[in-house]
Amino acid sequence: MHPEVAELLARSNRLGSDPRNTNYAGGNTSAKGAEVDPVTGKPVDLLWVKGSGGDLGTLTESGLAVLRLDRLRALTDVYPGVEHEDEMVAAFDYCLHGKGGAAPSIDTAMHGLLDAAHVDHLHPDAGIAFATAADGESLTRECFGDRVAWVPWRRPGFQLGLDIAAIRAANPDAIGVILGGHGITAWGESSAECERNSQAIIAGAQAFIDANGRAEPFGAPVPGFEPLPPQERRARAAAIFPVLRGLASTDRRQVGHFRDDDAVLDFLARDKLARLAALGTSCPDHFLRTKVAPLVLDLPATAALETVHMRLRHLHERYRADYRAYYERHAEPDSPPMRGADPAIVLVPGVGMFSFGATKQTARVAGEFYLNAINVMRGAEAISHYTPIPEAEKFRIEYWALEEAKLRRMPPPRTLATRVALVTGAGSGIGRAIAHRLAAEGACVAVSDVDGAAARTVAAELGDADTAVPVDLDVSDEDAVAAAFSAAVLAFGGVDLVVNNAGLSISKPLLDTTVGDWDRQHDVMARGSFLVSRQAARIMVDQAMGGDIVYIVSKNGVFAGPDNIAYGATKADQAHQVRLLAAELGRHGVRVNGINPDGVVRGSGIFAKGWGAQRAAVYGVPESELGAFYAKRTLLGLEVLPEHVADAVFVLTSGELSRTTGLHIPVDAGVAAAFLR
Repeated sequence: MHPEVAELLARSNRLGSDPRNTNYAGGNTSAKGAEVDPVTGKPVDLLWVKGSGGDLGTLTESGLAVLRLDRLRALTDVYPGVEHEDEMVAAFDYCLHGKGGAAPSIDTAMHGLLDAAHVDHLHPDAGIAFATAADGESLTRECFGDRVAWVPWRRPGFQLGLDIAAIRAANPDAIGVILGGHGITAWGESSAECERNSQAIIAGAQAFIDANGRAEPFGAPVPGFEPLPPQERRARAAAIFPVLRGLASTDRRQVGHFRDDDAVLDFLARDKLARLAALGTSCPDHFLRTKVAPLVLDLPATAALETVHMRLRHLHERYRADYRAYYERHAEPDSPPMRGADPAIVLVPGVGMFSFGATKQTARVAGEFYLNAINVMRGAEAISHYTPIPEAEKFRIEYWALEEAKLRRMPPPRTLATRVALVTGAGSGIGRAIAHRLAAEGACVAVSDVDGAAARTVAAELGDADTAVPVDLDVSDEDAVAAAFSAAVLAFGGVDLVVNNAGLSISKPLLDTTVGDWDRQHDVMARGSFLVSRQAARIMVDQAMGGDIVYIVSKNGVFAGPDNIAYGATKADQAHQVRLLAAELGRHGVRVNGINPDGVVRGSGIFAKGWGAQRAAVYGVPESELGAFYAKRTLLGLEVLPEHVADAVFVLTSGELSRTTGLHIPVDAGVAAAFLR
C-alpha cells in the first residue's frame, strides 16, 4: 500500500468513527501522491479519494477512487458551466488510473482541484450549525478570523470545487472553509496537518457555540410534552410503532427504528419544535436520508392511545398531500418520478423518534441523521437563527439525476427484505434453522427461546442488531409473550412473520402420563401457540399490512402413534388452530399455515433432550439409528433435517403462495398414514 494511502485510511477511520465529525457515509477525504505509471515507467501524480457511497469510519483501500491529477485538472478547460454540472461526474471515469477503484463521487472535484496534498470534507454538527445560521458568514469571521473562509451555498459539484480552490488561492493562510448550508472542508500538506485543521474547525465552532450560545435555544418547555418515564415511554412506543409502520409503508414496506435520546426528547418538549421541524434539515446528506421534513405529532405525551392513533392517521394523510404538493411545486419534465410520499421520520413528544427505511440499517441511519439535524438546529438557534437552504434547492438534491442513478445501481432486495420475523424456540434445532433461513433471505429476526443464552448465540450467528435480536421467551407466560413482541416491535417497528416452533416432547403410554405431563405439554404448545398467535394478530391488525403465522405442527397432529397421548393431542390442537385462525384472520390479510415434519432427528433440540431415546425405545432401535429408521419407513426413503422444515417456512412466506392459507404441508419424506384427507 502506498504510504499516503495508508495515512489517508487511518485518518479517515479516526474521523469517521466519531459522530461529532461526520455522519455515517457522509463526507469524504483524499490524499495526493506519485506512483510509477506501469505503461511509461515514469512517475504520475494521483488522487486517492473516498468513492461514492462509502463510509469514512470503515473505509478500506477498495473504497477509494484513484484518478490521475493531470487529467482531472484538465477538465477545467472543457467544463461547460453549472448548467451542465452533472455531466462532469461521467467525465471523471476518463481520469481513472488503472482499474480506478471505487466509483468517483460528486465531490471529487473539491479534492482534486485544491492544490493541498490532503483534504477533508466533513459534516460535523457544530460546523453545519454555522453553515445554517442566518448570519453564518459573519459568525465564521468572528469565530475564526482569516483562518476559515465562508463559501455561500452551492450544490456539490465541479463548480464548488473551483470556488474552494479560488478561495484557497486568495487566502493562503486559511486552513479550511465553512460551506454554507452544507458542512466544512479543511486541508493540509500532510495527513496529520489536515486532520489537525479539521479538528480545529470543529472544536473551534463548538467552543464558540458553548461560549456564546443561548441557554435554551429550543425555547421554553411545553406542559404535557415533557418525556414520560423510561418504562412508560418505551411501552407507549411499542403500542404506537405498528400503527406508524403501517402508515409509513403506504407506498412501500418499511422497517423501523426507535430512539429516545435525551437530545431528541428535549427537542420534542420545546415550543420551537413545530417551527424548526417544518423548516426541515439542510445538509444534503441529511435530507436525502430523512426527507424534506418529519411528521410531528401535536398531542401531549399522555393523550389516549386511541386518540393518538386517530391523530397520526390524519396527520399522515396531510403529510402525504403536502409532500406531493412539494414535489409538484418543483418537479421539472425530466425529474425522476416521486419516490413515495410517506415520512421517513416521525416525532412523538414525550416518547421519541421513529425512523423508517428499506432496511433496518437504513432506518437506523435515518434516525442518526435526524439526531445530527437536531444538534445542528440547536447550535444554529443558540448563536443565531436556523436558516436552511431554500426548499427548491432541497428538491434539486433529493431528486437529483445523479442520486436517482445511485439508487438504480443498488442490488435488488432479497425476497424477505422489509419483513420482520419472530421465531419461537429458535435457540436450537428446527427453530434455529428457520431463523437462519429467514435472515439469509433478508428478514429481520427476533430470535426467541426459553433458553436466553441459546437465543443470544443464534442471534449473534445471524449478524448484528440490524439483522437479529435475541428475546427471552417462555411462550406459556402471557406477560412474557407480550414483552417479547414489544421487544421485537421496538427493535424493528413491528412483526410480519411469526413461526410457532417452541415445543417439547413427552413420550409415555396413557397409564404412565401424569396430569403434570399433560399440562406441561399443552402449556408450551397449545397454550403457547395461542398466546403467541394472539399477540402477533394484534400487531398485524394494527399495522394493516397483512402477515404470516406459521405453525410447526407434526405428522403426529394427524397420525395416531403408540405411547404419545400428550404430544399427539397437543399437536392436533395446534393443527386445528391453523384452520381456525386462517378462517378468522383472512379478512386482515393474515395467512395462517402449518408444517407437519416427521423424523427430524439430527440437529433437533427436542430429540437431543430425551425424546430421541424415548422414541427409539418404543420402536426397538438404537437411538443412534433412529434417523435412519424413520427414513426407511418413508415413501422417499430420505432423512428429514431441520433445514428442510426451514425451506418449507420460506416457501410459505416468500410470496410464491400468496393465495394460500389454512394449509398443512407435510415435510416427512412421505408417510402415507399421515396423508391429509
